[in-house]
Order: sequence, then structure tokens, then C-alpha cells
Amino acid sequence: MKTPCDEMAIEAGSAAVPCAEAEPWILVVAILGSSMAFIDSTVVNVALPAIQSGLGGTVTDMQWVVESYALLLSALILTGGASGDVFGRRRMFLLGVSVFVTASVACGLAGNIRELVIARAVQGLGAAFLVPGSLSIISASFSESKRGRAIGTWSGFTAITTAAGPVLGGWLIQHASWRWAFFLNVPIATAVIALTLRWVPESRAEKKGEEIDWMGALLATAGLTGVTYGFIESSSRNWTNAAVGGALLAGGACLVGFWYAEKRSGSPMVPFDLFRSANFSGGNLLTFFLYAALGIFFFLFPLNLIQVQHYSATATGAAALPFILLMFLLSRWSGGLVARFGAKRPLVIGPLIAAIGFLCFSIPSTGGSYWRTFFPGFVVLGLGMAVTVAPLTTAVMGAASRNRAGTASGINNAVARVAGLLAIAVLGMVMLGLFSHYLNGHVGALGLPDEMLRAVKLSEIKLAATTVPDGLNAAAAAKLGGMIAAAFVFGFRTILLICAGLSVVSSGFAWWMLRENDPKHTGMASVQPNTD
Repeated sequence: MKTPCDEMAIEAGSAAVPCAEAEPWILVVAILGSSMAFIDSTVVNVALPAIQSGLGGTVTDMQWVVESYALLLSALILTGGASGDVFGRRRMFLLGVSVFVTASVACGLAGNIRELVIARAVQGLGAAFLVPGSLSIISASFSESKRGRAIGTWSGFTAITTAAGPVLGGWLIQHASWRWAFFLNVPIATAVIALTLRWVPESRAEKKGEEIDWMGALLATAGLTGVTYGFIESSSRNWTNAAVGGALLAGGACLVGFWYAEKRSGSPMVPFDLFRSANFSGGNLLTFFLYAALGIFFFLFPLNLIQVQHYSATATGAAALPFILLMFLLSRWSGGLVARFGAKRPLVIGPLIAAIGFLCFSIPSTGGSYWRTFFPGFVVLGLGMAVTVAPLTTAVMGAASRNRAGTASGINNAVARVAGLLAIAVLGMVMLGLFSHYLNGHVGALGLPDEMLRAVKLSEIKLAATTVPDGLNAAAAAKLGGMIAAAFVFGFRTILLICAGLSVVSSGFAWWMLRENDPKHTGMASVQPNTD
């Protein structure tokens, strides 16, 4: 289907540059499309307590609701970007949007956890084509003189929609149903598809003969699936379970196979020679540890607010607004830090500020005003991330040649997503162990009958949603409820200390590995904070 500007389009290699009339609509398409995926990531975390209440399920099930989406997105995002270059950016973007919205409807209609997890995995598959497609369409559709302003506009508006999304989603969850967190995507996707068909010209990479690294994509997906399955399921089974051990071994073998295949591929998904640069390796190690901390934090924090602190879904959705708004408002200032000091100094200092933010979150127990408990943590964490993101982009992008800048940015985004994926799997298991250890050490003081103790023990895998057995008198039920809340806070505090440690480690990699670049160099892409 031709767009109204196709007849007037200027051919630049094999990429069609649209007329000026189409440019605002192309930006709208890119902003709405990418925002749909970013909003979904944050809203689903807010919806987890309502999903657990509505469909039942353990913390392992809630991990899979998040991880099934993140797994396919993390493993295939580079393939999704490359497929747009080969088969057409508009075509693959439309494919991603269509798959994403179809899966969103399936999520909203899910009758049980298994159906929801499968639909979320399909959503992640769609997002793997949708997310890189939005930015690649901007890059292909705008001339070099306009591209920087267009990407800046895209970045600013996606930040605004990402901030507003959890508030709107929380309100829908609170006043309608968690299912509307998914149905919200339908009108957005409908508008994106209609505007794309009308205004966005098709474009492909200028180089002919490019191939998709399907073997790398298959091995990465299988490897991450095996490792993630093994860590998550070890919580409800044990390390000697054949399925757990087999999944970890098979996943590890596939990841080794991925490394081997990429070293010998003519068009690798991940060109490992990029990692010969100390700045590229150091930047990605920093990304991995820092975004691992963010990943587990944004998984557990909504559970804390809703199930332990008794916040509404709307208030929970709004709680992270200071973090998002600070990153948006300070992004230009952060870019100026690179111009003044280079990338290394902010990348040492920023994660250390983030570590202090995580420590702030480890202080509150239960109760208390948001402004005195969690607001300070979000301000400090937001400041730390604002100081970090632009210099991190500059360090990573500056470590690659100009014709591989897109690949470098894509790898860095994939590393951020894989970090969150693995952190939720591994530290989610740690959180459950801490919760169980605390509760088992205190519940005996209630003098409950053996059958009630067994019922509590079996229910521990629900974390703060652990069931108080029927038949307890009001006083004993209240005490047990308080112990369950205290056990969650104990585990949450410990995880936050680990998050602070991960942030310090990321700062250490910046100090140890990064070399000063030309302070005048600036990158044009950015790593979006991973909150699924």
C-alpha cells in the first residue's frame, strides 16, 4: 500500500525519505508504538497483585507472567531489528504491532495463569519486532539534519507516556479489572496500524545480501529459556529435580553454542569483536549489573506497596512518577555532563547515587506516609539513573564505528533486558528463601496446630499473599498477618541491599574499564529503563 507521499519521496539508496507532510505522523506512529510496549511493561508489574488475587497462583507464577514476555523480547530484539532491515521496516513493525495487540487481547481474556503466561510470551515476540522497529523507522524516514531532533522528540514523548501509563493502568485495575491493563493496547494499536499504513513509507537496509542470524536467535532463546526455567522452578521444586537440573544444563549448553555459532557466523546477531573495546565491554557490564538491580526492584516493589503497605493500584502506579520525571527532566543536563567531563566520571558517580537510592528503599517497614518512606528513594534513584543513562549511551555508542552504532545500541538494550530477566529469576528465588526463613522462624511462637502450620508452609510460595488459615481467632489471625508482612519486608530489605551492591559493582566496572572518550562525542540512542 502506497502512502500519500510515495510519489514525492526522495530515494536515498533503498530507503524512502517521506515528504514533510508525513514526518509528524511518522513520529506519532513511532511514539505510540514504542510507548505501547513500554507502558505494558510497567502496568503489568502494577497488575501482578490483582492477577494473583483473580487467577490465583504463586510468586513463581507471577515471575512467569513477567518473564515469559521479557524472555522472548530479550532473546529476539536484535533479530527483530535486523529483520526490518532485510524484509522492510514498515512491514516488520506492522507485524510486531499486530502480534502484540492480538496477544494483548488473549492476555485480557485469559482464564488461568497458564493461558496468561503463553499469551504474554506471544506479546514478547511481537514486542521484539515492534520496539526496534519504531526507532529504525525514524532513522530511515528522516534526513540526517532532522534525525537528531526527531529522536529527541521520540525520547521525550515516550518518557511522558511511560510515566502516565502506570497511573492510567492502575486506575483501570482499581476501578475495573486487571484485564483492562491489556485491553488498553487495542485502541492504541488500531491507531498505530491505521497511521502506519497511511503515512509510513517502506524502507530497507542499503546493503544487499544481508542475512538473518536465525541460528543465533534460536540458541539465544533456548539458552535463556532453559536458564530462566531452571532458576524460577527451583523455588517450587528443588535443585535435585530432574527438570530443573536438565533445564539449567540444556540452557547453559545452548548459550555456549550461541557463543560458538556467533563466532563463526557471517552475519552474527552479536558481533563479539565489539567486546574487544574496553569501553564497550565495560559499558555493557555496567548495564548488566545496574539493570539487574532495577529489574528485581520493579518486580517486587508493586507487591510491597499493594499487598504489604495496602496502597491502591492507582497510587502504586503513580509512586514511581518522581523517578520517571527526573530522568525526563534531567536528560538534557545529563548529556551536558558528557560534554564537560567525558563519560567515565558520571558513570562512576551515577550508579553510586543509585546505590544510595536503593538503600533508602531498604529503610521503611510498614505504614508511614509515602513522602517520608518511598518518595526520597525515588528521588535519589531517579537522580542516579539520570546521571548514568546519557553517558552510558555515549560510552557504548562511541566504542563502535559509525556503521555499527545501531548494532552497539541494540546489544546494549538487549543486555539491559537480559539483566532484568535473569535478576527476577535468580533474586526472586532468593526473595522466596528469605521470606520463608523469616516466617518459619517466627510463626512457631503462635502455637498453631500442626495442620495450620503445614497450610502456612505450603502457602509461603505466594509471598505476601500467603493465606491465613481459616479457623484462627481474630487475634492470632492478626498476628500471623503481621508476621507475613514482616517476612516480606525482611526479604525486600535484603534484596534492596543486594541491589545497592550490584549498583556499586557497576560503578566499579566503569572506574576500572572505561577509558575517556572525546567529550564532544554524543550518542543518539538511549537505553530505556527496564521495569518488566
